[in-house]
Amino acid sequence: ILSPLFGTLVSSAQFNYCIDVEWLINQYPKEFRDKPLLIVHGEKRESKADLHDQAKPYQNVRLCQAKLDIAFGTHHTKMMLLCYEEGLRVVIHTSNLIEDDWYQKTQGIWLSPLYTKLPPGTLGSAGESCTNFKSDLISYLMSYKSPTLNEWAEVIKQHDLSETRVYLIGSTPGRYQNNEKEKWGHLRLRKLLKDHATQVPDENSWPVIGQFSSIGSMGADQSKWLCSEFRQSLVTLGNSAKSLTNQEVPINLIYPTVDNVRQSLEGYPAGGSLPYSIQTAQKQLWLHSFFHKWSAETSGRSHAMPHIKTYMRVSPDFQKIAWFLVTSANLSKAAWGAFEKNGAQLMIRSYELGVLFLPSEFGLDTGYFQVKENLLSDEPASSFPVPYDLPPEKYESKVLVNCPFLGPHIL
Repeated sequence: ILSPLFGTLVSSAQFNYCIDVEWLINQYPKEFRDKPLLIVHGEKRESKADLHDQAKPYQNVRLCQAKLDIAFGTHHTKMMLLCYEEGLRVVIHTSNLIEDDWYQKTQGIWLSPLYTKLPPGTLGSAGESCTNFKSDLISYLMSYKSPTLNEWAEVIKQHDLSETRVYLIGSTPGRYQNNEKEKWGHLRLRKLLKDHATQVPDENSWPVIGQFSSIGSMGADQSKWLCSEFRQSLVTLGNSAKSLTNQEVPINLIYPTVDNVRQSLEGYPAGGSLPYSIQTAQKQLWLHSFFHKWSAETSGRSHAMPHIKTYMRVSPDFQKIAWFLVTSANLSKAAWGAFEKNGAQLMIRSYELGVLFLPSEFGLDTGYFQVKENLLSDEPASSFPVPYDLPPEKYESKVLVNCPFLGPHIL
């Protein structure tokens, strides 16, 4: 990603959660290691002091602390802004900036095209894509209320992002009402799906799939969040009242089993990146009936444990998808937001970022992508590379190795 073949780097910004500064610097080609590097993080107190100590030997490194004013929030976004002599590139991904995350795990990375500079004197609003990606990315950066990130927003304004085909879906901490509610989190996904997705015949039989590496507290039963406000957002398809009958839409959740972890490339240490605590799990045993195993023969990654997070709407025969999202957001209210004040307010604790793929932006008027059957084969470019096997296989009940992996660590 940082190769000179992609561009002659002038400066960069790395947004992330868990960061090993020395390892990160060593990933840059030698000729770029002294270029200005901004690290955007959410560390506080001792962890912040440790990060500053790590950065001290590198005079080109600046640190920017993201404000986290709501309890239990994290700066979970994973993004690179790469400014080149030739232009700008945006990378939105799911990997922490530590060696383990780039070695034997399954991760997701979206690389933008190379964005060229607009001619001098062009308005900042020029160079917008039909997905509004440019202004949405600038709004996301401005939400940090940081002068340093405002400078990066100015850099983005100077570039032509019109070739972007994906929609940006971000979360940023706060309590949002009225028009602000639809800017972030699951209500942002709901609005995009309402405005830009296409209805499909028999849509209530099209399951929703969620795949993630961490699980938060969902409440005492499925009606508290998962199968109410969150499902309502995920089942929205076009501007139709029909989506109100969403109780019929199946939800398949993919999360590794104990056996998945045991047989993985890393063995049990892989569980360090699957922080679903026993305390949380015991309060929501109802959730386990939604669980499906991790299997990725299609991409040769069954034994590379997932740190990628993906969500999609798939046809009953699992051959077509109406949309696909790759994001940093795990299955949690902190990441996606939860209603307060009887639905009048959306409260989000964390920073998250992802990109949404819709068929209409890829020249398809059918309302769906065809699923690529094997990621390692040469199928038509119009087929979508879902990185794991469909249909997903349910956990076998009452078999210990097919319980969800419960880990005490947080990564």
